[in-house]
Amino acid sequence: MINAKLLQLVVNASNDGIVVAEQEGDDNILIYANAAFEKLTGYASEDILYQDCRFLQAGDRNQAGLDAIREAVKNNAPCRQIIRNYRKDGSPFWNELSITPVFNEGDQLTYYIGIQKNVTEQVEAQQRVIELEAEVAALQAELAQLRTNG
Repeated sequence: MINAKLLQLVVNASNDGIVVAEQEGDDNILIYANAAFEKLTGYASEDILYQDCRFLQAGDRNQAGLDAIREAVKNNAPCRQIIRNYRKDGSPFWNELSITPVFNEGDQLTYYIGIQKNVTEQVEAQQRVIELEAEVAALQAELAQLRTNG
């Protein structure tokens, strides 16, 4: 059996941000954040504990991934989505968020475990590929037009 001290060491050694949120009405209040979460977001635990984690989206609340997360929370289901969050300094980052509900012995939802993986480089690379593909398509169309006219 793993003891609490070892478990805390393991969670804090993770490269991914890990939070625990307690469900309180429509809110999921952060009650724990590991060191990787602090590093990823720029927020110290004491700055964000006892708040709903929605503050990470700032005013950017209309993302498709957030709709899927809202639906999963409504249904007490696990979910994994890529969403855009914002660090304490306001800079955006792409986050693969995995949420998992935790139930007590009475099968009542008590907590959510959230794991945040920084996927900014991958998302920006994908966006650049899409931009380059559009540029190539435009150049091909221009070349075809030149061939037709010329």
